[in-house]
Amino acid sequence: MHSSKRLTQFISALLISTPIISTAAECSAKSGAHTVPLLELYTSEGCSSCPPADKWMSGLKLDANKVTPLAFHVDYWDYIGWKDRFSKTEYSDRQRKIAAFGGAGFVYTPQFVFNGRDFKGWDNSRLTSAIEAQQRLASRANLKLDAIADASGNITLKTNAETVIAKDASHVDVFIALYENKLVSQVKAGENSGRELKHDYVVRELFGAYQISNQNTFSKNFSLNADWKKRDAGAVIFVQDSNNGEILQSLALKFCS
Repeated sequence: MHSSKRLTQFISALLISTPIISTAAECSAKSGAHTVPLLELYTSEGCSSCPPADKWMSGLKLDANKVTPLAFHVDYWDYIGWKDRFSKTEYSDRQRKIAAFGGAGFVYTPQFVFNGRDFKGWDNSRLTSAIEAQQRLASRANLKLDAIADASGNITLKTNAETVIAKDASHVDVFIALYENKLVSQVKAGENSGRELKHDYVVRELFGAYQISNQNTFSKNFSLNADWKKRDAGAVIFVQDSNNGEILQSLALKFCS
């Protein structure tokens, strides 16, 4: 009896002192009751006024439960002598569509867009106030992300979305973005020639727009190779009103290392 008691105490102590190791299968995120706004940056390595905006976004102490940041590198600066390796035409097209939602006939860089609306005069206090205002709004969509890695390191990204009000499903688009942090470029031409530029939250892939079904559900799996597990990266799902560009809800998931 005495020996059995000591063994029980030893096992209990071992369980308490042994750290719980998270696995990739446990890498998941689910949206809550309040709205998490989407903060988009439209930028380019060919634009001399863009590095301060990139630096400001990287320096923000962002809580994934309060705001979702994404940096889209546009391609309309590539002609000036330096091709931004992160730029894509589809990101430029997205910026133009946002401008059209707001009634603007032009686009510019750097531009911040907060929940589908142009966000000028960006600073920390103004951003905090905007986030707090959004947090007082009830969520209009329920989102979920799961990242599951197999033995070889390949990742299956499972995405799910549904609108809180069923009738909203008829006029919303679902997007999934893969982003990466801690990216560095040595720029050798263009307006930023000779500069080392650092970037975070850079959108490497954007999928969508997807529609929500008549049953008010969206579900899609994405297969990512093992290289994504080695990066400082993650995924974002967001739901956008296709009539006015407003973001109903967003959710970010950083990939487990």
